Amino acid sequence: MTIPNTAGPPRDSASGEDPKEAPQTWEATRAQTQLVRDEETYLAAEQRDVGRAVGANVRELFVSCDAGPAMQQQFEHLRPEFIAIHDVATHSSRKLIAGIAAASKGAVQKLVIRRQGYGTTLATLEYVELPTAEGHTLRIYSTEADADTTSRHALARMLLAFSTLGVILVGDVPGHSITGIFKPLHEDMIAGPWPNRNLLLLPLSTANALVTQGMELARGTGVNVRTTPQVARPADAWNFISSTWTRLREEMGPRTPAVPAARPMPAPSAPVARTAAPAPQRPAAPLPLRPMPSVPVRNAQATADQDPLTRYVNQLSQLTGMVSCCIFEVATGQDLAHAGASPGPADLAEHGADLMAAMLTTSRTLGLGHAMPEAAITLGAHHLVLRAVPKHPGLALHAVLDKTHANLTLARLQIARMDSVFDEPA
Repeated sequence: MTIPNTAGPPRDSASGEDPKEAPQTWEATRAQTQLVRDEETYLAAEQRDVGRAVGANVRELFVSCDAGPAMQQQFEHLRPEFIAIHDVATHSSRKLIAGIAAASKGAVQKLVIRRQGYGTTLATLEYVELPTAEGHTLRIYSTEADADTTSRHALARMLLAFSTLGVILVGDVPGHSITGIFKPLHEDMIAGPWPNRNLLLLPLSTANALVTQGMELARGTGVNVRTTPQVARPADAWNFISSTWTRLREEMGPRTPAVPAARPMPAPSAPVARTAAPAPQRPAAPLPLRPMPSVPVRNAQATADQDPLTRYVNQLSQLTGMVSCCIFEVATGQDLAHAGASPGPADLAEHGADLMAAMLTTSRTLGLGHAMPEAAITLGAHHLVLRAVPKHPGLALHAVLDKTHANLTLARLQIARMDSVFDEPA
């Protein structure tokens, strides 16, 4: 706390004026004191929201635990209503958030989660706020956080679990791997806490297998999972989200902002059941936003296929049992091309580079040479394949295959045959 000067007001040596009589301006470089009447006044504007505003479109949340549990504490304490948009085998949620912000003539905002006492940034989330017909503000988060892998997964889980409506954008996922991709989400929904009762699956490619998967997600969870038709245009995605939100608001009735109890915040615990509100007085109008950013579809994919590396990984992704594959730079761990679902390109590149470095070190230590190694590793439910990319020195492939669908020996032969892609004319 800054202690104000009590020695009496100084006078300007040139004019002799009392500084208190002159207009005062805020100087960001000086430690200054602001006075409020009481603690409730000081906290009133912030205690109903996550974090505290620290600048234009930026909020900060200081925490003493990891980012995921910290957000769980916030959601259990404040019980906000919000929409969370999550990506599966795509990176469209942030583009959607940016499009919503542009359409509403607003800006994408950020929530920066920092370590208390150190100020270290643990994670950054992006969101947009929209006014609703009820006079409130609706916050829409992207679950694609800037954080380490563990924190990113934990934050995505918390945002989906405590959202009023969870939206999952699903990219081009091979039918044989879709069950394995959604299995961790289903387990999280069963294990809880999972107060969210509504999930919306938006397929960006064919929706045939996703309808069945939506039914499987709902099994044993009590969550209403709805799968839309294929989203071919960005505006369609917003129409589905907006109309679903309107229907939910009509079912829940007028919203009464929750006023949390006094601090400190409670530790993570089971979700508090919400009592149903009285019958709605008036339905909420859909949010009138149309312009949306481009969502990748197969036409865009065909253009990208002109690049040999992209064409290579896209053809590999069609192999039986292939879950995800990535080309990366061995020296830097930078991903260059990716196809498939989870694990994503950053994770495959980072850990592929680590594995390659370990194998190269072992080979050199044993005096077995410096050639780029090739490896096939069998895990509990998956196979990993690591090998050099032909005609591209310093680049390697890291592929993940589903053990129940892929024959490792056959898969390695098929991958080797794909080397002919680099002999084709560009």
